[in-house]
Amino acid sequence: MKLWFYALGMCQSMFCALPFPWHGWEEKARDRMLLCLPLIGLEIGLIWRGLVWVCDWLALPQAIRAVVMCAAPYLLTGFMHLDGLMDVTDAVRSYRSLERRREILKDSHVGSFAVIGLALVLLGQFAAAISLSPGMELGALILIPVVSRCCSVLAIQLLPPMETSQYAKRQPHVALPLCMLLLAIGWGFWMGTECGLTLLFCLAGFSLALLRAYRSLKGMNGDISGYCLTIGELTALAALAILYR
Repeated sequence: MKLWFYALGMCQSMFCALPFPWHGWEEKARDRMLLCLPLIGLEIGLIWRGLVWVCDWLALPQAIRAVVMCAAPYLLTGFMHLDGLMDVTDAVRSYRSLERRREILKDSHVGSFAVIGLALVLLGQFAAAISLSPGMELGALILIPVVSRCCSVLAIQLLPPMETSQYAKRQPHVALPLCMLLLAIGWGFWMGTECGLTLLFCLAGFSLALLRAYRSLKGMNGDISGYCLTIGELTALAALAILYR
């Protein structure tokens, strides 16, 4: 049980900007660390929904509410997944050789494709958020980060990693994240058809982004995971706006 606490603390410190009381690194818990990622997603989702509820309770202008809805997931993760979005966008959109695309992926400089991609994602996120009026049932916000992170764990566990990826020596664990994914989607449909469909759109958006990035870069790593997670959550928010219009 102690290893799971270490794994949760390691996962929290790596993938979330919020502090965690259980500090330290235990190498034996490394393989369990990713399995805790959906729990971090649940934490982020609860806070995300709570912040929107506060905005509604304070009767804030809808544009400010939309900004809070857009910014919260990124602030809570320390912009980590946006970094992956920008790196992968630069690499994939360069249309260079595979070797050069992988070099661009690891390059710390920001290219024009990354800036354009980020701008479009933020614009889409804001457009979807401002379309969600106060009073709408937004329980899906709790589960969207869970589904996106379950997808991330499964992609990392199932797909061959790049040689330079920190996950190159992982031990695959599929059953637990798959069960958590099915549980989250089932919970969503229990909350309502629109909520369940929103989570399926999150899964679809993640899968399409993964197909594009993996085909281009011929391997899996953390940047690709962040790229797909961001696209998946954007797709879910857009679907939520359309389904509840």
